[in-house]
Amino acid sequence: MEGVDHLAHERNKSEFDVDAMKIVWAGSPHAFVVSDRISKLVASDPGFRKDNRSTLSRKELFKNTLRKAAYAWKTIIDLHLSEEEAAKLRFYVDEPAFTDVHWGMFIPAIKGQGTEEQQQKWLPLAYKMQIIGCYAQTELGHGSNVQGLETTATFDPQTDEFIIHSPTLTSSKWWPGGLGKVATHAIAYALLIVGGREQGVHGFIVQLRSLEDHSPLPGMTVGDIGMKFGNGAYNAMDNGVLRFDHVRIPRNQMLMRVSQVTCEGKYKQSDVPRQLVYGAMLYVRQTIVADASCALSRAVCIATRYSAVRRQFGSQNGGPETQVIDYKTQQSRLFPLLASAYAFRFVGEWLKWLYADVTQRLQANDFSTLPEAHACTAGLKSLTTTATAVKQIVSPSSSSRWSPSEEESLPVEDKSLEERLDGIEECRKLCGGHGYLCSSGLPELFAVYVPACTYEGENTVLLLQVARFLMKTVSQLGSSKKPVGTIAYMTRVEHLMQCRCGVQRGFAELSADLVEAAVAHCQLLVVSKFIEKLQQEIPGKGVKQQLEVLCNIYALFLLHKHQGDFLSTGCITPKHAALANDELRSLYSQVRPNAIALVDAFNYTDHYLGSILGCYDGNVYPKLYEAAWKDPLNESVVPDGYHQYIRPLLKQEIRTARL
Repeated sequence: MEGVDHLAHERNKSEFDVDAMKIVWAGSPHAFVVSDRISKLVASDPGFRKDNRSTLSRKELFKNTLRKAAYAWKTIIDLHLSEEEAAKLRFYVDEPAFTDVHWGMFIPAIKGQGTEEQQQKWLPLAYKMQIIGCYAQTELGHGSNVQGLETTATFDPQTDEFIIHSPTLTSSKWWPGGLGKVATHAIAYALLIVGGREQGVHGFIVQLRSLEDHSPLPGMTVGDIGMKFGNGAYNAMDNGVLRFDHVRIPRNQMLMRVSQVTCEGKYKQSDVPRQLVYGAMLYVRQTIVADASCALSRAVCIATRYSAVRRQFGSQNGGPETQVIDYKTQQSRLFPLLASAYAFRFVGEWLKWLYADVTQRLQANDFSTLPEAHACTAGLKSLTTTATAVKQIVSPSSSSRWSPSEEESLPVEDKSLEERLDGIEECRKLCGGHGYLCSSGLPELFAVYVPACTYEGENTVLLLQVARFLMKTVSQLGSSKKPVGTIAYMTRVEHLMQCRCGVQRGFAELSADLVEAAVAHCQLLVVSKFIEKLQQEIPGKGVKQQLEVLCNIYALFLLHKHQGDFLSTGCITPKHAALANDELRSLYSQVRPNAIALVDAFNYTDHYLGSILGCYDGNVYPKLYEAAWKDPLNESVVPDGYHQYIRPLLKQEIRTARL
């Protein structure tokens, strides 16, 4: 029971009001109350048990996920939960499932791209889950390049129908969650063909399966694409494959809020501006940024608590060994991640506000902030998911080694490389060997989260979009159009426009450097929004002071990590770089007594964390020992296969054994 006493002692060190910090993390007192109540509701219900997930076979795992989704829906109905409470319940159930795509993409797509009539017809069915939807965009051969999708939707004026067809193997829809075994309907994206003319990619509501016996409808070839990375993890989701064989759907099942096809076969734009279709994309990407802070904070909570429990070396005169968290090497790796979790939380809050603001403007036909909002959501989605899940490699000279998408083969640049933080994986390594156990929660957390780096825009492709936005802004610096909002800082670099440069074209040639510029811009966004948060009124003893420490750690760590760039461009001197490193060590010392309280402020239940190493009471070792004996391999003392394989080896009878 040593761990219990130890973490209690750590909590007593706290120099700030933890309950007040919980409200800051949640976003508001109301959000905290809802989140706290629903998380405890889920944690206390054995119907949502998940500790055995990594030992289940794929079929068992998937069936158990179906049960949980149905049980969650029953709970929502029985308790008359609001939409906000229902969303929180699905979040804390913490199981990748078809419901994620149904609520997160299928419904928003209809709301954003469907006409009022289409919304009135389809949304009530979707809200009651009388139909279950998926989002069928990505194909076997195309993902990020949406305009390259090969699935076709050809209008037949004789029958007033669209003919949906997959002309090639690579046009098979591939990856949509919920498609493989569950979804009854899909928002399928296809190249519209009217009167022999291609009119670009559009969305269509297509029924996939019978609502009576769930069998695929004629012309549909549909199934699951197979096992994915990791134990449990996204294998709970039925990511699917779908091929259409001249499937006919009524004309009114094309999403026609922006573009329409008449019964006479005429294609026309509606009075609704085309820019409105970006609303759903912005919504999804801003939720991904929020999810990054959740995933990273989970990993940091586990690593921080275990670092306080674990003792290694340093014993003197028979006394206890040193807590791992007291080693400066551990602090220099862990505390920047803790600061990042808070930084991503606050920039996620701002992005939520930005989405609401740009949506309101779009409704009023004001598109002035749309390019900025697109760049912010794209760039921050890329930055936060990369920092949370992926080991990205960059060179000190600012050239980058690309992470190839499945669609494009991108060039490998400078071979002299330097690692960046890799969030969840770094937290696993901070937990030593025990972090490799599934019971640590970290391997599955990584496997669940890492797809975020690819879906809704491959991260390098998104950074190139940000770079184009920045280059357009730079090109306008000499004009009367002044940069505002998140790019207002560029007014301070107008002197650059006076410098002569022979480059007129060649975006692709400089793309590696431009990606780095886009990352720097996004990092500036994160830091600036953290600072803006600190300028607000933040109640609670010592809360603002602790947040200031974390903000300084986040900013100075970036400066320290990329000091080569800062030094080479003359932004800082070597003395400044040394001072930043000294200040970081001082800041780590200020975080140390508050580390456990700072992760307690996330207010995660042991159920949601899903980690023995990160359990609230710190009673790690007895729980690890107990969990080991629950593994199916320990159901028998003598393993299955002993008589066939082990005994012949031991008895030197391998030649006569029946193998």
